[in-house]
Amino acid sequence: MLKEWMKEKGEERVLGVVSPHAGYVYSGHVAGAVFSRIAIPKNVLVLNPNHHPNHHGWVEDFALAPSGVWETPLGDVEINERLNRLLLQMTAAEEDERAHYLEHSGELQLPFLKFRRDDVSVSLVCIACTNLEKLLEFGRSVAEVVRRLGEDVLIVASNDMTHDEPAEVAKRKDYAAIERMEALDARGLWRVVEEQKISMCGVGPVTVMMEAASNLSAKQARLVKYATSGDVTGNFSQVVGYASLLVR
Repeated sequence: MLKEWMKEKGEERVLGVVSPHAGYVYSGHVAGAVFSRIAIPKNVLVLNPNHHPNHHGWVEDFALAPSGVWETPLGDVEINERLNRLLLQMTAAEEDERAHYLEHSGELQLPFLKFRRDDVSVSLVCIACTNLEKLLEFGRSVAEVVRRLGEDVLIVASNDMTHDEPAEVAKRKDYAAIERMEALDARGLWRVVEEQKISMCGVGPVTVMMEAASNLSAKQARLVKYATSGDVTGNFSQVVGYASLLVR
């Protein structure tokens, strides 16, 4: 199925991407559309939302998966030890594997990365923070980490768009958010999501990625593909929206 979604192998160098994390049958083609267009560096930082922030009473704003490997159907993906160390030294990230136990949204990005680059190594941060200023500060710190590393780093923001609304409503809301993403306007994105009550579960990771990319001199963001679950199920009365974007 990955081969089907990723027929083209582009080598466009980018700073970051937005990629969905629903079941592959629904959103895999949207994620594949962006990963097939870009060069995958050895170092990748995956930022994903925490869908279970209060499970058993624990929560970290920025939970970093500790050293080891992630198992995927395509083989193990190593955790990037050097990137992890810099994140712990230079950002508000705290090592906490518990946040990743029940969380799928970061892990689902890994087969796409592994498919494109066999020796890829990743750091995963599960984000529960809902404070805009803290998210922006974390994004600026991530930019400093990338500079200190001195190598290319791809920042992946895992995100699904509007949840459980009619397709025409979802599309209208989602494109309002996408417009702010394409403008690299992190504050504007946050405002639109709040004002229009957009149930965009990865707004935190996307905000961090956009702020980091902007501080790394990003010049452009563009939508690669948009779709909804209705395109697969045929039911457009209640859909989830999916968007993939790249930032360069």
